[in-house]
This record gives sequence, C-alpha cells and structure tokens, in this order.
Amino acid sequence: MAGAGPTMLLREENGCCSRRQSSSSAGDSDGEREDSAAARARQQLEALLNKTMRIRMTDGRTLVGCFLCTDRDCNVILGSAQEAWLQPLFSGAHSFSAGEPRVLGLAMVPGHHIVSIEVQRESLTGPPYL
Repeated sequence: MAGAGPTMLLREENGCCSRRQSSSSAGDSDGEREDSAAARARQQLEALLNKTMRIRMTDGRTLVGCFLCTDRDCNVILGSAQEAWLQPLFSGAHSFSAGEPRVLGLAMVPGHHIVSIEVQRESLTGPPYL
C-alpha cells in the first residue's frame, strides 16, 4: 500500500521492545513478522494473567501464587503467594517432604533466581500443573 503514511514497527533490542517509525514499504514484511511474533507472545502472556503458578527457585524454595505481571528482566510478581521449602527426607535421598507453607502475600521473584515455572491447569482431570 504505497503512500499510506508512516507505520510503527516494534523492534526488540537487548530484550526491550522499542517503537520506530518507517516511512518506506521496504522491510515491512520483516516488521510485520516481528509484530505478529510480538503480538503472539503478548497474547500468550496475557492468557496467563491471574492463573495459579508454581515457581521453583535456585535456593530450593517453591512459590505458589497468582501471576500478576512480569517485565523484560523476567522478574515475576505473584499475588497471594505462599512459600514452601522442599526438604530431603534423609541425606542422599531423591524423595522430598514439603515444609510448612509460609504466606507471603504479594511477592516479586527476580528472574535470575527462577529455575522453572509451572501453570496450574483449570480442569481437574489430568496432572495439576502443565
């Protein structure tokens, strides 16, 4: 569509999305692919909002709470979070017992401490986490 005017393209640089204006149609197909990939990623994140998540951290703690938001550094905010330590039953064992959960409320988990994230299924059939 020639002469349609400048368009806004999303570009990801160093983990940060930035907008830039483009007045030419050259490169629009690349920009459209990036826009659609960014839009799909945003939709996937939005679908996870208010879902119950279990986050395992590098120090062995597990946090369970409601996913509220994240940022470009992969920090995660959980609402109504509870913390549980997994303690070995005896040294060298591969079995763990769950410690007494501790209520945290609103919690921010630094992205560099996250080992894994699991999202709780909505249906009661099948395993409780994806």
